[in-house]
Amino acid sequence: MQDEIAKIRKDYKKFQLIESNIDSNPYKQFGKWLNEAIAAQVEDPTAMCLATISTKGFPSARIVLLKGFDEKGFYFFTNYESRKGNHINKNPNVALVFFWKELERQVRIEGEVVKVSSKESDAYFALRPFESQVSACISEQSTTIPDRNYLEMLHQLFVKKQGDKPVKRPENWGGYRVIPRRIEFWQGRENRLHDRIKYCSRDAKIWKIKRIAP
Repeated sequence: MQDEIAKIRKDYKKFQLIESNIDSNPYKQFGKWLNEAIAAQVEDPTAMCLATISTKGFPSARIVLLKGFDEKGFYFFTNYESRKGNHINKNPNVALVFFWKELERQVRIEGEVVKVSSKESDAYFALRPFESQVSACISEQSTTIPDRNYLEMLHQLFVKKQGDKPVKRPENWGGYRVIPRRIEFWQGRENRLHDRIKYCSRDAKIWKIKRIAP
């Protein structure tokens, strides 16, 4: 079994990433790649791995969904009292990774995370499907629960009590914005000679662009 795993190989031949073809603004470059991922019908193109750091210094990673980006950063929403929320509260340094295998591409983002305003969280929450709103209200995310039936019971009770009234966003649920300090675009190439272009900035405004070895 171990030998079979070790023999798994994939060569990357689809695209290249060269300095003359990239945008000087990493947000615009990200937007270009995201649009190409959507056009290529990449499954879950906004799915990203979010890595946080525990109070004991251990990394923890999970998949969340990008819900927007602009010149201020990258946005996602979650329960503030979840495990990742508690990590962020103690240490705001995080990392994001997008992997679009159909295009043989990765984007790696490192920076600091801050909460978005209540107004922004309310606006996004109002756009969520009803069942997603209910889930945010009833789930004490990352806490231990007795079983699946307990969760289903909470759902049924909430829906019955809520009726046709609009669902109000829970105070412990909302958005975060990742302010990047480093953004790397990775394009798979033949013979493992991958293209890696990184953008670095101290203030997320003025960016230095460098090619790094694969």
